[in-house]
Amino acid sequence: MTPRRILTVCKGGHCRAPLAAAVLADLGAGAVQTRAAAVKPWHIGEPAHPLMVKVAAGAGYDLTGHRGEQISPELLAWADLVIAMDAAVLDALRQIAGAHALKLRRYLDGRDVPDPWEQPETAFRACLDVIVSGAPAII
Repeated sequence: MTPRRILTVCKGGHCRAPLAAAVLADLGAGAVQTRAAAVKPWHIGEPAHPLMVKVAAGAGYDLTGHRGEQISPELLAWADLVIAMDAAVLDALRQIAGAHALKLRRYLDGRDVPDPWEQPETAFRACLDVIVSGAPAII
């Protein structure tokens, strides 16, 4: 059986998308492959945000291998499902998705995953809690 391929996307690909990819891959236990991307080219080739790496590690998720990647037609084609972390990211994806538009959805139906960028560690922990609690509905 081919694993389901899920692409998680946030604004900068530095905080939420890498964490969501790790959580979904872990929960999917081999039945899911994940990748993370950004709609903005701000952190291409960079590791995940240091606070997100720390918070994720504390919950048992390893983000040390993540390197930022911008959304591309190839990534959209690779994915079976494309998950936006918030409404603004979903809108940006809709503008570039073309034939892949039916693959798009928001991580949480009706609400955004809060962006912890430039916030204290408590915001990163809150983001982790939201992502972990929303993951089973996606898997």
